[in-house]
Amino acid sequence: MKLAPSLLASDLADLAGTLAVCARGGADLLHVDVMDGHFVPNLSFGIPVIQALRRRTEIPLDVHLMVSNPDRLMDDYLAAGSARVAVHWEAAVHLDRLLTHIRKGGAKAGVVLNPATPVELLEDVLPQAAFVLLMSVNPGFGGQAFLPRALDKARRLREMIQKGRLSVEIAMDGGIDRGNIAQVVAAGVDTCIVGSGIFAASDPVAMMSELRIRARSETV
Repeated sequence: MKLAPSLLASDLADLAGTLAVCARGGADLLHVDVMDGHFVPNLSFGIPVIQALRRRTEIPLDVHLMVSNPDRLMDDYLAAGSARVAVHWEAAVHLDRLLTHIRKGGAKAGVVLNPATPVELLEDVLPQAAFVLLMSVNPGFGGQAFLPRALDKARRLREMIQKGRLSVEIAMDGGIDRGNIAQVVAAGVDTCIVGSGIFAASDPVAMMSELRIRARSETV
C-alpha cells in the first residue's frame, strides 16, 4: 500500500513544515489537489505551488486536476514537476489523447472518477492509464465523510484490471482514516490518499505509521 498525504488538509501557512512531516513519515507520494472554482466549487493550488513543492522535496508529486478543460495547461503542469497527473473522466473530452500526452510528457497518467460515475465506463481507456483514482467523497472540499459504496467500485475495478491482465494501480481519495483504511486496502486499493486522517492528528508522523499498520490488518 502506498500512502499519499493530501496537502489540502495540512497547514497551508507552513507547507515547508508539512513537507518535513511527510518525509519523516515516509510518504510515498504527495497529493496535490488543483481546483479551479468551476469544475468544483473551490479554489486551491496551482502551477506555482507545484513548482515550489518540487524544489523543496524529493517525494513524487501526485497531481489531481479538478479543473475544466484539463488539457489547456497540461504542458505547464508537467513542466512544473508533476510525477503523476490525474484528470477527471467527467472533464476530459478527448481522454485517450490526453492520457497519451501526459505519458509523453514524462508523468504517469491517471483517470479520476466521481462517486456517481461507474467504473465500467473505463473499459476502452483503461489500458492507457497507469492508475485510476476513485473519489470516495464528492470532490471540492476536504474533511468529508467516506462514502462506503466506493468499496464496491474498487472491487469491480480490480476485477476489470485482472480480467484484462493490465498493470493499472487503484487509488482512492476522500474520508480515508484509521477506522476504514483496512477495508479500503482489502477492496483492492493500492494507493490511499489521506488528508484530515493524517493532518488532524496530534502527531501526523505517528499517524502515518499507524495507518500503514492498520492497512495490513486482516480485520475489516
